[in-house]
Amino acid sequence: MPESDVTGLVNAALGHDDEAARELVRHLYPLVSKIVRAHRPRRTSEEDVSQMIFIKVFQNLSKFSGQVPLEHWVSRIAVNTCLNQIAFEKVRPEIRQADLTEEESAVISQLATSPDELAPDKRFAARELVEHLMKRLKPAERLVIDLLHLKGHSVEEVRQITGWSTPLVKVRAFRARQKMKQYFEAMSKESHR
Repeated sequence: MPESDVTGLVNAALGHDDEAARELVRHLYPLVSKIVRAHRPRRTSEEDVSQMIFIKVFQNLSKFSGQVPLEHWVSRIAVNTCLNQIAFEKVRPEIRQADLTEEESAVISQLATSPDELAPDKRFAARELVEHLMKRLKPAERLVIDLLHLKGHSVEEVRQITGWSTPLVKVRAFRARQKMKQYFEAMSKESHR
């Protein structure tokens, strides 16, 4: 679309022309969609992020100076919106059941409702669930859980491998287990909603 047509659409949209606004969205949607796919926050859907971006575009359209192409201006808004959403998710690192695979969700449901040992076909999903929970931990916490509980090393062996003191190994392991338990309980509660 020629720049003069884009400028005309921007001016019409600023004048509350709904059809011009829709045409701008149709013109910009492929660009916004491509940026969102490249920078999408993990827990927010592509459609939700795209809507946030277009809301910001139209809220700030009067600030568009026209000194750069509209696509460049929109790209900056799109990238910043994605980065802000990623930062928001890092501040609130929750795991939702929607983030899990069907098999991992089934493991949570089974563990939450049955005291029995997992069926052999669910063990692989359980292992994946543990790995999913571990992704939420800090690197040092992941390391201590991996060495102690998945690889079966003793506290003394972990101390020698990492160079940490014995109390530090124990404290990090305890805190990591507590975090994993909290994440798991939050997911279990969500599966019963």
